[in-house]
Amino acid sequence: MSSAQKSSSSTAASTITEPMQRLLEMRHHDPFSILGRHWIADNHWCIRVLLPGAVSASVEGPALPMRRLGNTDIFEWMGNDTIPQHYLIHWQDSQGDSHYRCDPYSFNAQLSDMDMHLFAEGSHQHIYQKLGSHLHRIDHVNGVLFAVWAPNAQRVSVVGDHNNWDGRVNSMRCRGGSGIWELFIPGLAIGTRYKYEIRHADSEHISLKADPYAQHSELRPRTASIVSPESRFSWSDQLWMEHRKCRDWQHAPMSIYELHAGSWRRAECGGFMSWKALAHSLIPYVKELGFTHIELMPIAEHPLDESWGYQTTGYYAPSSRFGSADDLRYFINCAHRYNIGVIVDWVAGHFPKDDHGLAQFDGSPLYEHGDARRAEHPEWGTLTFNFGRNEVKNFLLANALYWFREFNIDGLRVDAVASMIYLDYSRQDDEWVANQYGGNENLEAIAFLRELNEVVHKQFPGAVMIAEESTAWPQVSRPTWLGGLGFSMKWNMGWMHDSLLYMQKDPIYRCYHHQLLTFSALYAHHENFMLPLSHDEVVHGKRSLLEKMSGDDWQKFANLRLLYLFMYTWPGKKLLFMGAEIAQRDEWDCQKSLDWQLMGIDRHQGITRLVTDLNYLYRRHPALYYYEFESRGFEWIECHDGQQSVLSYQRKSDFEVIIVVLNFTPEPRYDYRIGIADEGIYRELINSDSEFYAGSNMGNTGLVHSEAKAWMDQPHSLVLLLPPLAGIVLTRLNGDTL
Repeated sequence: MSSAQKSSSSTAASTITEPMQRLLEMRHHDPFSILGRHWIADNHWCIRVLLPGAVSASVEGPALPMRRLGNTDIFEWMGNDTIPQHYLIHWQDSQGDSHYRCDPYSFNAQLSDMDMHLFAEGSHQHIYQKLGSHLHRIDHVNGVLFAVWAPNAQRVSVVGDHNNWDGRVNSMRCRGGSGIWELFIPGLAIGTRYKYEIRHADSEHISLKADPYAQHSELRPRTASIVSPESRFSWSDQLWMEHRKCRDWQHAPMSIYELHAGSWRRAECGGFMSWKALAHSLIPYVKELGFTHIELMPIAEHPLDESWGYQTTGYYAPSSRFGSADDLRYFINCAHRYNIGVIVDWVAGHFPKDDHGLAQFDGSPLYEHGDARRAEHPEWGTLTFNFGRNEVKNFLLANALYWFREFNIDGLRVDAVASMIYLDYSRQDDEWVANQYGGNENLEAIAFLRELNEVVHKQFPGAVMIAEESTAWPQVSRPTWLGGLGFSMKWNMGWMHDSLLYMQKDPIYRCYHHQLLTFSALYAHHENFMLPLSHDEVVHGKRSLLEKMSGDDWQKFANLRLLYLFMYTWPGKKLLFMGAEIAQRDEWDCQKSLDWQLMGIDRHQGITRLVTDLNYLYRRHPALYYYEFESRGFEWIECHDGQQSVLSYQRKSDFEVIIVVLNFTPEPRYDYRIGIADEGIYRELINSDSEFYAGSNMGNTGLVHSEAKAWMDQPHSLVLLLPPLAGIVLTRLNGDTL
């Protein structure tokens, strides 16, 4: 018998203590107090391991046989032999197969006290680098460090392919009052599939959860998290990023092409296109159309295609539908090389109840609010975040920064802001509880949004934060130091609703609804507005934009062209959803491509040409964008001609005036006179009735000479022919051709 064997056999094995029994029952919160190497009172080492299914075990280096404790799966060695700090365990299973592993319980805790302190106060902006799963190296040993926040769990284990999804094998260490559990598992590598097995403290129910901080997940319907590699992508968009820092976006054109990456175009096999394939087809297409930005509907991991990404489960994981995280970086880098910005739709207001997700994460309402009247979102069947909890706030704040830092995005469009800031949003009287002052404002959510916007604007100059906010909440896009929410811009839902409602009416009745067109001018400069014709308007029985328009097919196309010209010349940044540029006839269906065959039809081609020309018109003329957010950039010429359903107005910059005249009836208006301040020759820059856009080609033959006849309190006037259901845009020539 070897000296090592003598040493081992001369020391009596431990008895099964009450803590060991709790460990065996998987109810122990601190497995490190039992497992691993411990120095005991009689000057001996004790090493214990829990090896379900093992027949025999030994400590390697040198080989030291271990005793099984009773009929349990705990094996123990005691002795005073010299062993490495990070020793190997060798065991054999019932099939006779041998296994080796470096004992995870031989490693010290890795997260620092400062990390846990910052997380507890909600200010750890890089917490995604600490929580989740990360390749890690300790004392020349490679593996993966796992960490998760679950303060109300009785026990948390890492389970996965590496341990046959057995929660007994890799119980985690609880880091005290922080509520964080961590475990370093040697030998694991990129691609490891895993979840957290969580035993609830109160009910002792066991749940299986995906990692909230995982940066890669399985493709639905599978839901495991995956250990992801560190990015190896080499960015080449430095010029874009430097220019963005000093870009005066408030006085620059912004025309956004909103899209759903899964249904813009499908791959030949019918599946999703990858980010790389989209980069090579979508980005040149958007560039040719003249858009300045792309807005991606939510791209974080989500289990249900039909949610379009708005029911997110993997906030830090770009959806595996489209490839790897570096593939997404490739797409964004490519967009920047084409001088196109990328905005990501971000869902911070609610999350789904999927079993593997955030809901009741550790057996308690952790990410959601504890009060059911504040936790449940009745309209969407989802849960709302508890913004009053620092760790939840930190989860979301760091997530927003993660997309900026790791993917060089240029902005976030924050979904459903109204549902965040109002406690009674979409709730009956008995379904909500007032704040401490008796009001319906969600004070914690408001504070979170202000902090979010302050941090983003400070750390990423030139980036934009856009609120989808549908109410009259004041100062959404005003600085926090003025009492605002601090967003860069807000969607103008009022303009969108009124304009679409008007365009659906038969022109014979439009004279009775003229205020639908003019009302938004009263508040157009109260916020920094964006004019959205978004995905929400072309689904759920609302019909496509083309099919919303009134009249026969010719009138539908003419009305759609008129609507687009109205949008591009009205104050506010622009947003069109994919398919609008080809006059998609069917409602958007997230399960299939756009109807690209329509591009071979003349009227549809005309819409595409018009959108392209409107984008270039908008970008080339500062009068249309420079003072979009200021009243000096807009002036009515005539807003009271409801009888003829005609609008006319001027857009202005310091050096240019653009005149816009819109005829919302199918009757041409001959000899229509408008007053102007300056005499001269006026050029028709664009006419939505041009035959180039498949219109009837009525117009003003390109040039109009002013007349010295006072009109509308102006010293000069223009006499125009207004085409049917069309708009014209004019500017005065200054001696040279524009």
